[in-house]
Amino acid sequence: MDIEWARDLVICISGVVATGVLIFIAVLGYLLYHRTRSALDSVEAISNRASSVMDSIEGVSTTIEEIATYVGEEVVKPVIQIASLVQGVRQGIDTISSLFKKQEEKKDG
Repeated sequence: MDIEWARDLVICISGVVATGVLIFIAVLGYLLYHRTRSALDSVEAISNRASSVMDSIEGVSTTIEEIATYVGEEVVKPVIQIASLVQGVRQGIDTISSLFKKQEEKKDG
């Protein structure tokens, strides 16, 4: 066994070990890529779901806005008009009753 043979043996063993390490790193890289791709797909699915939820929320808020507008126009305005009418009638009655009270006070005084 000469030194050249030992040198060749070390070179061959180093090549086999380096090839094994490169294959191991390649397998780890592929597994990392696969898991990262799976995680990104999950994030994309969650993003799509969140987008559909936001669209639903926008639809609901639009419906609620329309209902509030309808209630404001069709229910509240007539109630305000009736309340104004009642208040006007009450003030008219108070004004008329105050006139009669002044006349009674003049008669008594």
